[in-house]
Amino acid sequence: HRKEMTLSWRKEVQTPNLQHQRDPNGYTFMRTRRSPPPVAFLKTHKTGSSTVQNLMFRLGEKENLTFAFPYYAYQFSYPDRFQADFVDELPPGSSQFDMLCSHMRLDLGQLKQVMPRNTIYITLLRDPLQTFESVFSYYTSTVPAFTLAKKAADTANRKSALSVFLEAPESYWDPTEPGNGLARNPMSFDLGLSSQEWNASWPMELTQLEETFQLVMIAEHFDESLVLLGALLQLEPEELAYVHLNVRAPSDITPLEEDTKARLRAWNSLDVLLYNLFLQVFWEKAEQYGLGRLKREVALLRASTKRLRQKCVARGGVPPGELEDLVRPWQTDTVTILGYEVRGNLTLQEEGLCVRLVLPELQYHSHLYFQQYGHDMREPLGEDKRHSSSII
Repeated sequence: HRKEMTLSWRKEVQTPNLQHQRDPNGYTFMRTRRSPPPVAFLKTHKTGSSTVQNLMFRLGEKENLTFAFPYYAYQFSYPDRFQADFVDELPPGSSQFDMLCSHMRLDLGQLKQVMPRNTIYITLLRDPLQTFESVFSYYTSTVPAFTLAKKAADTANRKSALSVFLEAPESYWDPTEPGNGLARNPMSFDLGLSSQEWNASWPMELTQLEETFQLVMIAEHFDESLVLLGALLQLEPEELAYVHLNVRAPSDITPLEEDTKARLRAWNSLDVLLYNLFLQVFWEKAEQYGLGRLKREVALLRASTKRLRQKCVARGGVPPGELEDLVRPWQTDTVTILGYEVRGNLTLQEEGLCVRLVLPELQYHSHLYFQQYGHDMREPLGEDKRHSSSII
């Protein structure tokens, strides 16, 4: 499947529809300014991070930045802790990596070996209950604990697999199984924290995260988060315009009853703590920025986003079977991921911009990797193949 997708992508990028060369004229509405500082975006699972990554990809391509890409495939040997040697080599002519935004399990010390000293570190958190519901739905067939619960649910009448899991999560969850990293406190796991239980290292590690990450975005305040991100990176509202990517079909979203929410909070108590802490930090930063100013900038961002969506998007929420290969999101066998149809009758410049706006992660990653290195990405080998389906 991947090979077919890559070949299809290569065919597309060699056509004028998606300009293979970096062409700043495709972004003629931008003001001239100096390049943004280096950025490391810790891409967390099922928080809305694919939307932010797309924004980073567009910015990096426009500014001709050097990406720190995984040596193999689309992520840094997840769920192993990040190591500097997971990163591909610097391409010829580059003196440093300017942007990193692929999935990893964080190790700050190792990450700082890769990125320049003036790097801006950002990440994104989401309400822990909604995050876990999405993680469970998306990874039912790849996280062993979820797979066991699904098998049990298949024999239970009118019970969702999530409900069955939450009734007795310890009976399905083996903490020694590497593939179960996302099965409890997934955001804490992604941030490199102990996701099994509170321990003595947590206070120090939380302080380190707070000191390192200049911005922890909050999914429930996404536009406000983007405005603060734009202030950090000196971006215009047009550069922050977006569409929501990697969105599930409504039928694949499990409604959460009150008893389910209580169980989710108990099972993911560390993520609740993590989220509440950085939600408070977020609003402190918002107040420093100025709440009135923030409100005005959010209105400008939403206006820019509306204009770009109207220009680019013919249809949203499009089932994968109705999408061309180039813009079809990667699908799991447990959920349907919807995409976007780009308008016709666009100029070449407009089409290049609009396709990038809706381009799913795997296709955009493949394009940027080939553009940077001149060859296709390497397929994972041996043990690295075990997580090859946990891509987005």
